[in-house]
Amino acid sequence: MEKKGFIEEFKEFISKGNVLDMAMGVIIGGAFGKITSSLVNDVIMPIISILTGGIEFNGWKIVLKEAIVEADGTIIAAEVAINFGALVATVIDFLIIALTIFVIVKLVNRFKDKLIKEAADKEKEEEESEEEPSEEVKLLTEIRDALKK
Repeated sequence: MEKKGFIEEFKEFISKGNVLDMAMGVIIGGAFGKITSSLVNDVIMPIISILTGGIEFNGWKIVLKEAIVEADGTIIAAEVAINFGALVATVIDFLIIALTIFVIVKLVNRFKDKLIKEAADKEKEEEESEEEPSEEVKLLTEIRDALKK
């Protein structure tokens, strides 16, 4: 058995269809993630902010330790805070992506089921269309069988 070099094995691995499909899925998923993040941050969160009394969403945090600022405005120590607004935005991103994937999978499964049903119906029609042989075919079959004897 011939040993393959690292480069040849890598080329073979990369050229397989599943790897390329996965790579395209990751790229499209990354772009989709950016779209949903923009949707959440630029459309949904401002609406939520209005519904909650105009609180700026990025301001949703629990300050654990205030920032230490000098008189001239120079920050000596940064604020320590739990920014739960960012967490809420990430959860909404996740829910939108999960809902979208759910709808896509549901549509694909419905399409598959439809194709499977159509194939089964076609097969059933073909089985039903197999008619009884005509009288001529029956007669010729009897003559053939008689000649064999």
